[in-house]
Amino acid sequence: MEKIDLAKLHRRYYNPPASPVLENFGTVPYIAIDGRGAPTGPVHNAAIQAQYSVAYAAKFAAKAQGNDFVVAKQEGLWWFDDGEKRPAAQVPREQWNWTLLIRVPEFVDAEALGDAVSASASKRPELEYIDQVYFKELDEGDCVQMMHHGPFEDEPQTVAAMNQFMAGHGLEYNGEHHEIYLSDIRRVPAAKWRTVLRYPVRPRC
Repeated sequence: MEKIDLAKLHRRYYNPPASPVLENFGTVPYIAIDGRGAPTGPVHNAAIQAQYSVAYAAKFAAKAQGNDFVVAKQEGLWWFDDGEKRPAAQVPREQWNWTLLIRVPEFVDAEALGDAVSASASKRPELEYIDQVYFKELDEGDCVQMMHHGPFEDEPQTVAAMNQFMAGHGLEYNGEHHEIYLSDIRRVPAAKWRTVLRYPVRPRC
């Protein structure tokens, strides 16, 4: 049985250059869960556990039907409450809003994910938030993205390069800050972390 690897099928999505580029990926299906709180905080960590439990339940169910796939890298949408104008570094991390995403093949639809949520809840009743995992389709339209190398604290330098690119092409933000986490931060030194940064954009008004 061939195992689908989305990272190999969608290289532009997962492997942008280390300089800004303009892309459009159309509608993409995900396993999603929403929350609020500090990255790596207790709510965030519990949400990750619930999300991955459902992701593997969806994988095993698909494999049983002859459609195996590699569980994709985790992604995140990040934003602040309406009216918040401070830079991210100045906003208390407990006030960060997020949607965690895991991209799935197109044969994992809302019905299949609902079955995976039920199966995961039955198998892992001790996990919080499993009932909050849901199927999400997202079309961000035109996006500026690039690869960030290094720790998350250095992202402002990468974002500045993206802002300069946007200004030069007459673009402005049109959605949430989007990240794709390619490195296992538990095992890889921070200097070698690779994170895709992406912003939906539109022509400046």
